[in-house]
Amino acid sequence: MTDLVDPVLAQLGWRSFFSAQVSAEQLDSCWPVRVLSVHRGRVTVAGQGFEDSVPSGLPAQGGAEDRPTVGDWLLIDRDTRSIVRILDRTSLVKRPSPGDDRRVQLVAANIDTLFIVTSCDRDFNVARLERYLVLAREVRVRPVIVITKADMSPTAGELVTAARALQSGLPVELIDGRDPTSAARLAHYCAFGQTVALVGSSGVGKSTLVNTLTGSDSIATQAVREDDGKGRHTTTVREMHRLAIGADGGGWLVDTPGMRELQMSEVTSGVTEVFDDVTAVALACRFANCTHVDEPGCAIRTAMTEGSLDAARVQRWRKLAQEDAENSGTAAVRRARIGNRRRR
Repeated sequence: MTDLVDPVLAQLGWRSFFSAQVSAEQLDSCWPVRVLSVHRGRVTVAGQGFEDSVPSGLPAQGGAEDRPTVGDWLLIDRDTRSIVRILDRTSLVKRPSPGDDRRVQLVAANIDTLFIVTSCDRDFNVARLERYLVLAREVRVRPVIVITKADMSPTAGELVTAARALQSGLPVELIDGRDPTSAARLAHYCAFGQTVALVGSSGVGKSTLVNTLTGSDSIATQAVREDDGKGRHTTTVREMHRLAIGADGGGWLVDTPGMRELQMSEVTSGVTEVFDDVTAVALACRFANCTHVDEPGCAIRTAMTEGSLDAARVQRWRKLAQEDAENSGTAAVRRARIGNRRRR
């Protein structure tokens, strides 16, 4: 099916990676469709001349990643409208479910760019931005830090500088999410067939930005609480929206509920890439299993003493690496438990 160039599917993000997974015989009985939104027990899908809500169950339900999420490409039976299978993904953004280390929450699939949204107020937090960067780097999705509410801070330029310092070449955009002209700075990330996802805390202006980027006011917005600077969860479901900006008609945007908690799991390569300055120094430690606390010959301790490594950044690296190791162990146990159930 590599020669399929249907414009509807192409606009939805169909490409050779997906068409290579589908045979001509399968198309005789199935439609390729993309998941636009996920609800309890059902998913809204769209394809060539087709848009409908279908049951989200699969013939052989497996682990957490064996269920459809927003952005997925599916094959559905033309007659029964049931899901036949989920096509392999180019990317999958996920996290451990808050309060339940036995489950995984799927955020979005087949994303090209991740807009990490923060704002020019008390939400701006370097440690939180690093967490999102680790998540993006682990799944090989291009991260872009979007700083909103540019009109609310006289020191917005300093925040841009701090964000850019997190990684070499990291794109950082300072915008007013209410202003279409300002938001248009994001247009080159939103080309035809491209999919971007928004992540960030509640109250940073994600819903306002979604309304501006889609040319709609259908997403409800709420004010940030004055006492603690935090926002309420406005978005309650993950959903794809057609973008009103971008070349050749624009692509798609996935809005996600605000994340109060973002635990790290199975992101070793993401941590290594985001903290490449720290991990490069760690290679020079005398002992391969150095904990970088009190061992002799620790290159990281030496670098902190000399001032070539920031102690606060090293502490954040330690915390993320330890959290990832602990949660990854839990994930391995979870997969083993699922495998045992399948073999019974």
